[in-house]
Amino acid sequence: MDVRRLPPERARRARTRVGIALAHTARSVRREATDGWATARRTPRRTVAAGTLAAVSAAALGLIPLLLLPPERPVLAVLEALYAACLIPLRRYRPVVAVLGTGPLLVGPNVWVLALVPLIVVSATRRITPPRRAWLAAGTACAVCVVLTVAGSLIVPGPWLTNMAGNAVSAVLLVLLPALAGTLLGRRRPLVSLLRERNAYLEQARSLTAAAARMEERTRIAGEMHDLLGHRLSLISVHAGALEMAAARQAPPLADQAELLRTTAGTAMEELRDILGLLRREEVTSEPEAGRPEAARGTREDVADLVAESRRAGVAVELIWSVPDTADPSPRTRQSVHRVVREGLTNVLKHASGAPTRVEVVAVTGTAGEIEVSVTNTAPRSDRHPWPGNRSGLVGLEERITLLGGSFTAGPLRGGGFRVAARLPSRPNGMPPLAVPPPPANDPADGPTDRTGTRPPLSTEVLTWPRVLGAGCAAALVVLPTAAFLFLLLAVAVLK
Repeated sequence: MDVRRLPPERARRARTRVGIALAHTARSVRREATDGWATARRTPRRTVAAGTLAAVSAAALGLIPLLLLPPERPVLAVLEALYAACLIPLRRYRPVVAVLGTGPLLVGPNVWVLALVPLIVVSATRRITPPRRAWLAAGTACAVCVVLTVAGSLIVPGPWLTNMAGNAVSAVLLVLLPALAGTLLGRRRPLVSLLRERNAYLEQARSLTAAAARMEERTRIAGEMHDLLGHRLSLISVHAGALEMAAARQAPPLADQAELLRTTAGTAMEELRDILGLLRREEVTSEPEAGRPEAARGTREDVADLVAESRRAGVAVELIWSVPDTADPSPRTRQSVHRVVREGLTNVLKHASGAPTRVEVVAVTGTAGEIEVSVTNTAPRSDRHPWPGNRSGLVGLEERITLLGGSFTAGPLRGGGFRVAARLPSRPNGMPPLAVPPPPANDPADGPTDRTGTRPPLSTEVLTWPRVLGAGCAAALVVLPTAAFLFLLLAVAVLK
C-alpha cells in the first residue's frame, strides 16, 4: 500500500501505526537482549563454556564440509551454518524460539546443518512446559518449512512437488519425532526430581527414627542404672553416715575414715546423677518390663522362657546355651542378653514367622570373659507376608551394646534368612566412648552382615534407574528413524 496515495488523515494514521509497531519491536528486542545478558551473567561459567563450545562445534560442522564439497549457493550455505550455531545457546534460554528457528534450516542449501536440527529440537522441547507448548512450537516450525518451500518454488522454478514431499518427510523425521523424544524426556525430569525429594525425605525420616531409638535406649539404660546403682549407693551413704556417728562416739580415730567413706559415697551418687542426665531426657521415663524381675533377666531360665513364648506363637526355635554356671556376668550384660534375644525373636515373629530359628548364648573362648549371643533364622516361606518395620529396635540394640563396650551385627544372610548377633563383655568397665567399635570377623558361610544394624540409604540413582531406562529406551526408539534418515541424507550428499 502506497502511503502517498492515501488521504492525509489516513496516511498519518498509517505512519503512526507503523511507528508504534517499530517502537514496540525495538523495545521487545531491547528487553530480550537485556534479559538474555542478565541470564548469561547468572549462568555458571562451566555452563557458558559448554554452550560456547557447542556453538563453535555446530558452526564447524556446518562450515568445514563446505570446503570439501562446495554447494551451489555458498554464501547462503555459510549464513545457514552460522544461523544454526546461533540456535545452539537459544535451546537452553529460549527453547520455544529455538524450535521455531529450525523451520528455515529444513529448506536451506546446507545439508550438513540438518544433523543439528534433531539435537536442537530434543534439547529444547524437553525444557518446554507444558508439553502442548512444545508440540505447538514444533507444528509451527513445520508450517514455516511448508510456507518457505512454497515461496521458494514460486521464486525459483523447479519440481516443487518433489521438494514439498522431501521437506515434509524432513519435517516429520527431523522435527516431529525429536519433539516426541524431547517431551518424553521432559516428562521424566519432574518425576526424577520428585523421586529424589522423596528419597531425601525417607533418608531424613530414617535418620530421625534411628536418633529417637538411640535416645530411647539411652533413657532405658539410664533407668536401669538408676535402679541398679542408685539404691545401693544411697544405702552405702546412709550406712556410712551411721558408721561416722558411731565412730565419733566409740572410736574417734576412725571418724575421719568413716567421714571419707560417707563423702565418697555422696560424690559417687552425684557423678551417677550427672551420667544419667547425659543419657536420658527429662521428659521421658523408662518403662519397666512387667513380669520379669531385674535379677532374673538374662539368665538361662529367662532366655528359655522367651524361647518358650516364641514356640507357643508358632516359631520353631532351638536354644543353645553354653555359658558355664561359674560365669557371673554383670546385671547390665544380662540385661543386654535379654534384649538381644527378645528383639531377635520379635523380628522373627514379625518378618519371618514360621522360619526355623536358632538362639545361641555361648561363652567366647580365648577372651577375658566375653559372651556372644545370636538369633539366626532361615529364609521364611514365600506365602508369609512380613510386617513393615523401620529397624529402630536394632538401632536401639546397637546403641545399648556400644555403650556397654561390645560389638553388634545384624543383616541378611547370603542364602536367605537373617542374623542378629552381639558380643558382650561379661564385666564392662565404665562407660565406653560413643564410637562404634569394629565388627568381629564374619564367617564367610554366614553371608554379609550389616555393622550398624540399619541398611545404608539408597542412592537416588538407584530409585530413578527404572524411569531413566524407560524414558531413554523410548527416546532412542523414537529417534532411531531420524538417525537413519540423517545418515542417508549425508551419504547422498557425499556421493554427489
